[in-house]
Amino acid sequence: MKLLHTSDWHLGHVLYNYDRHTEQDHMLAQIIDIVRDERPDIFLLCGDIYHTAQPSATVQRLFADTMVEIHSACPEMQIFVTAGNHDSASRHDIFTTPWRALNVTTIGNIDSSNPESLIHEVSGKCFVIAVPYCHERTMPENLFQTLLDRVNEMNQENLPVVMMAHTTVSGCDFKGHEEMSETMIGGIDSVTLNDFGTGYDYLALGHIHHAQTIRGSRGRARYSGSPLAVSFDEEYPHSVSIVEIPGKETKPEIREVQINNIFPLISLPAEGCSQFEEALESLKTFPDDMEAYIRLNVEISDFLPHLAREEALAAVREKKCRFCHINAVRKNDFDNSANSNYISIGEFKKMSPTGIAEKFATEKGFVIDKDLKELLKEIIESVNEEERE
Repeated sequence: MKLLHTSDWHLGHVLYNYDRHTEQDHMLAQIIDIVRDERPDIFLLCGDIYHTAQPSATVQRLFADTMVEIHSACPEMQIFVTAGNHDSASRHDIFTTPWRALNVTTIGNIDSSNPESLIHEVSGKCFVIAVPYCHERTMPENLFQTLLDRVNEMNQENLPVVMMAHTTVSGCDFKGHEEMSETMIGGIDSVTLNDFGTGYDYLALGHIHHAQTIRGSRGRARYSGSPLAVSFDEEYPHSVSIVEIPGKETKPEIREVQINNIFPLISLPAEGCSQFEEALESLKTFPDDMEAYIRLNVEISDFLPHLAREEALAAVREKKCRFCHINAVRKNDFDNSANSNYISIGEFKKMSPTGIAEKFATEKGFVIDKDLKELLKEIIESVNEEERE
């Protein structure tokens, strides 16, 4: 049994005010070609289909057209799409019925009164347990193991069991993500591998953008990663995963199929930082005919030179590349100076809402204790949940 595992398309993502429709369309065309070449039995899209809970009509049309093309590339293939934390759960549930005509099953919410609705048998192939993103406070207790136990009762043919989830697994490599802490990445609390229970042959994960097999899973739990970089810090190849499962309780065989980005995200310099003048010179000598997004990594001791951005924009005026951002990195010794309370706009954008609140409180001489942190976290999560609905 062969499946294609992908996630985190983030359709509609805008990079520093640059629309990415063309490159996303090119990415999706490659995925369609991979389906046509590989002819999988199962196609898994594990959340964050859209970048926002309210995508434009153009972006929704891009997704719909892609699903039609994917089905046409391999009509007998079963397609499962689950909502991620960036998606509107209800939006995924609205068109469940018409999607079935194209062998597409979409799952937005968990019906706590009927959790078995997340179980899908693909005749003669496998069972798919399709779990969408769900906040911990509304997640039914012991959901994963309950579903796995039920599948074990139903699985008379001893078929492989595939489970989908969109979450953060503790200990994973989350390079490139913003809003990171020891217990939360990208706004989602970490869970352990043990929380998923036992009994699955492959755990298809979404949310983390770096493709990886989870340590300690015996090769059975994997993030496919995003097929297209969402930030400049995602400095690694992007791909989809082809997974072949010979049978029940056998180790999956996994291959990565790389996705080419026609507009790569490039940092100057590629490693470390340089003075603004050096970074600007690198931008001036960047190939005129190369299409790319450019970020300058600049070391500062206080603030960037006046009109630094304007100079960078002027340097690319006759080039095909697109200047995006100056990543101002403060010198280490500056953090201990009298002016350490000042941060750049770039530094501010990288901070989480709780991080900003903690910095503000510290500057005012207050301490945010554990209870207050939890309250702030609940408020932020509540706002995010309202946006998804």
